[in-house]
Amino acid sequence: MKTYATADVWELGVPRVAVAGDFHGSVSWLRNVMRTVRSEAPDVTTILQLGDWWMDLDASDELASEFGIKSVGVVPGNHDPYPAFQPLLDANPGQAVQVSESTWIFPRPFRMRGLGREILAFGGATSVDRYWRTPAEWFPEETITDEQVAAAIAGGPADIMLTHESPAGSPVKVVRQILRTNPHGFPRESIIESAASRVRLGKVWDAVRPDLLCNGHMHAAGAGQAEDGRRVISFGCNEQEGSLGILDLRDLSVEFPSLKTIRGW
Repeated sequence: MKTYATADVWELGVPRVAVAGDFHGSVSWLRNVMRTVRSEAPDVTTILQLGDWWMDLDASDELASEFGIKSVGVVPGNHDPYPAFQPLLDANPGQAVQVSESTWIFPRPFRMRGLGREILAFGGATSVDRYWRTPAEWFPEETITDEQVAAAIAGGPADIMLTHESPAGSPVKVVRQILRTNPHGFPRESIIESAASRVRLGKVWDAVRPDLLCNGHMHAAGAGQAEDGRRVISFGCNEQEGSLGILDLRDLSVEFPSLKTIRGW
């Protein structure tokens, strides 16, 4: 990867953006997403992606050009190519880095603004499957650190948080069910590390107090509301319902095209 440009802050300047869950490098799914954005929300030209992106940049740029998408902003997850983009982020501390004609990678943390809304991007998550992976398939840069938590909190309140990890205490029922039952049988060490990661993210969530938090990672679509009114939406991943939403910055509503629509059926 190479650096095309950098930015201290992203100014969205538009009333609506697309938010998308994990892509897992699927170019065919990206085509479906971009085609759906074009057909269902032709005013939307920006996609904010919630991690586990790992996309072929040439293919992504071709599709963006085909479907009129000007920019894809990536909130890195845990299964992302950190060895490729982390040196670029390290060389430009605190700045978003443009790595292709249409793709930007956000550092942890990073601030955006749109229609007077403060938006905090805070990526990263612990890989619950890392003990099942080889060293070349897991990268320590995925881990949310106490220093990054402090930096995010120091930035002050936010209206929206975009994350990969789910916060501790998430009000999303389907997420709580997965965490309670461990359906994939991840090892105890992974469960402990994952819980600590959610606690760190939860500290940011509780400190900046966004009205809306959108997360990926869990491969489980659902929504919930905390007792104090804060909303959390967990996005599905590629090939799942609830994996693509159109966020209206005016009222923080989110519309979800159906899976049938995204697949073009």
